[in-house]
Amino acid sequence: MAKYLVIVESPAKVKTIKKFLGSNYEVMASNGHVRDLPKSTLGVDVDHDYEPKYITIRGKGDILAALRKEVKKAEKIYLATDPDREGEAISWHLYMALNLQNKKVYRITFNEITKNAVKESLKHPREINMDLVDAQQARRMLDRMVGYRISPLLWDKVKRGLSAGRVQSVALRLIGDREDEINAFVPTEYWDLEADFSIPGEKKPLTAKFYGTKDKKLPVSSKEQAEEIIKKLERADFKVGEVKKGERVRKQPLPFTTSTLQQEASKALNFSTQKTMRLAQQLYEGVEIKGSGTVGLISYLRTDSTRISDEAAASAAAFIGEHYGKEYLVKESAAKSPKSKIQDAHEAIRPTDINRIPSDLKDALPRDLFRLYQLIWRRFTASRMAPAVYDTISVRIDGGEYRFSVSTSLVRFDGFMSIYTEADEEKPVKNTLLGAIDKSTKVSLAELRKSQHFTQPPAHYTEASLVRTLEEMGIGRPSTYAPTITTILARRYVGKENKNLFMTELGEVVNNMMKQAFPSIVDVNFTANLESLLDKVEEGEINWKVVVENFYPDLDEAVKNAEKELAHVKIADEVTDVICEHCGRNMVIKYGPHGKFLGCPGFPDCRNTKPYLEKIGVPCPKCGKDIVVRKTRKGRRYYGCEDNPQCDYMVWQKPGDKK
Repeated sequence: MAKYLVIVESPAKVKTIKKFLGSNYEVMASNGHVRDLPKSTLGVDVDHDYEPKYITIRGKGDILAALRKEVKKAEKIYLATDPDREGEAISWHLYMALNLQNKKVYRITFNEITKNAVKESLKHPREINMDLVDAQQARRMLDRMVGYRISPLLWDKVKRGLSAGRVQSVALRLIGDREDEINAFVPTEYWDLEADFSIPGEKKPLTAKFYGTKDKKLPVSSKEQAEEIIKKLERADFKVGEVKKGERVRKQPLPFTTSTLQQEASKALNFSTQKTMRLAQQLYEGVEIKGSGTVGLISYLRTDSTRISDEAAASAAAFIGEHYGKEYLVKESAAKSPKSKIQDAHEAIRPTDINRIPSDLKDALPRDLFRLYQLIWRRFTASRMAPAVYDTISVRIDGGEYRFSVSTSLVRFDGFMSIYTEADEEKPVKNTLLGAIDKSTKVSLAELRKSQHFTQPPAHYTEASLVRTLEEMGIGRPSTYAPTITTILARRYVGKENKNLFMTELGEVVNNMMKQAFPSIVDVNFTANLESLLDKVEEGEINWKVVVENFYPDLDEAVKNAEKELAHVKIADEVTDVICEHCGRNMVIKYGPHGKFLGCPGFPDCRNTKPYLEKIGVPCPKCGKDIVVRKTRKGRRYYGCEDNPQCDYMVWQKPGDKK
């Protein structure tokens, strides 16, 4: 009979950890939190020292009963939830819900699900860290207060089903402010001048860009100015004025944190933040590998730290030395300057074993899991490799009072770039002509070209750039970025086109209300300051109730004022050309838990609904009716005839209207 009970969060970890520990240990899962604030009320007693009222989460009764049964048999109980604030809080809730006060209870944490890490954690048990628990409790209560006090106000003033959130409302404001910048942007005209120079003995001309005068850079802002410069240049004699040769060192990247993984997976793999986190969770908890059983492939996925353990560094050095050569080994690791916001409790995201190279796992992993693992593996390996070295050359060509410039770089030593380059990185262009040029080289003008351009407005936020901005401003934490973006998309405050996020009419209404009635809630600096206060709670410098009691009275007053002052706003439903066969009205687009549907505007007198079929403006090649967007049971999009099942036409790729 098992003497020791280990409780983890996720059922996916149970089998793996049981395999590491043997028959003396029973491993069970809590399936996340077992207690929370009640859904029906605020759950915080604001009149009695802000005491939270926790209840057992619905559906967790059976799990707790099974755990209590095992607790009675066990000599020691190890709480092995995730190594962060949320995991610490889950351990504390388990301690309270299972009445473990008179038991031998130990808190253990591991940064990766490997045999060594799990066994090592059992050698270093500790008590539950109440500072971490209190930081989580304070965050939960602040979020609850904002959500439960402001959301009903939005229901009353706009419509039911809306929500406000402490981080969510700031993210919405950032997107709104960017849209205002884009709308207010006035483009400015500018011109580019480019020249082709002939060089004796070379077939290809050398292309250089207009720089300005010999003393300073000169922007060209009109056609007249461009033509005047061209006239002078056509009469000028050209000579090589300056040749500079040098070296540029490009540092290796840092290993991934949660935020940088989300950004790079969005750029390189086109994954949403939500998808990235879901796949990373699977890689962390363990994937079935033939011959090895269930294996945790990466370290813990919620981290702000770029630090790695000495063992991981040694393992990487041995691997790189063997497969790439000693010259590819990093001399000293790239280090990120420590910021107050960074929680350095655990390591960067890295493979649990660098020798498990992606190509060996290609057949064992589904495509998207493989691509994400490969990205993490390459980034970590590159972070332990030597910098890349470029030879650079820059040439200035003078003609009269004006100057053209051209520069290029050539990779002399690829270093970490032999394995990894970032998705949006420009590849160095090799210009073979430049190597042979010196100040005595004769050049003559072959062709001059002018082209008109206009300055561009700031780009719309994408999921990746929004995550980067939230992190830079200190808003939210690694675990909050994905749920925040998912929520504002699900509530239809924000739409997504290609990768760009843009405000909907509903989002504008909610954002304007929040800015008017709750300026501090949507203030970037206020929210970032709250995050730093939560960090101080975690460090034991501030009592968590001080943070809550300083926050709530101002919120309460703002809600009461908003109830009186905010006007009601009606957002009209989008009318379609589909006629309701029951009452003859034009049906409107409504939104439910599963997306769009058609509803009768005569509700509640007429309750007719229909599925919403989005037409793409292309006729069906089989029967001539409209092609519509459909989804499979698993949510994959395809295109089919609106007359299905009578017409069976369907394709995965979006069809065009030209044959």
